Amino acid sequence: MSKSKVWNFRSWDAKHIKIVFFIYIAIVIKVIIFKYPWENLMAIAGTWRKGIVLEGLDTANFTLFKTIRMYIDYSYMLNSFENLVGNVAVFVPFGFLLPYVKESCKRFLILLLNAFIFVLGIEVFQLFSAFGAFDVDDILLNCFGAALGWIAFVKWEAIMDDRLGKRKKNI
Repeated sequence: MSKSKVWNFRSWDAKHIKIVFFIYIAIVIKVIIFKYPWENLMAIAGTWRKGIVLEGLDTANFTLFKTIRMYIDYSYMLNSFENLVGNVAVFVPFGFLLPYVKESCKRFLILLLNAFIFVLGIEVFQLFSAFGAFDVDDILLNCFGAALGWIAFVKWEAIMDDRLGKRKKNI
């Protein structure tokens, strides 16, 4: 690629970025909520009754840092690194892409609120559906990942501003 043609997300129209973002969201939902084979999900759904659904409250983690601490304490036995890093990494694209999709999410607190609401929705669904387990640490780690994605977005935009600014000066 020649130096005069700097590729960046700004060169894509909003429609392309939205398509990428919604494909990403669909993948996240598939990986986090619908991770089991269809037959298993149907078997789980077949058990949905008030008593069974409320059992999710017994397995839920409402204590901040409980799961993170367990992964650190038992790192030699569990796939701790994969779980901790995975919970952060899966939401980095959320923080990077959402500001391109929704202008107000260029502001950090608005982006973080959107990430929190989305992740909380996933966790509450897992709590009452038995398609996973509610874990407050997942909310923390996922929101941290979105924050890292937003930082990457800000840095990327600064780099693009510098490159495009320099290119305009050279013309």
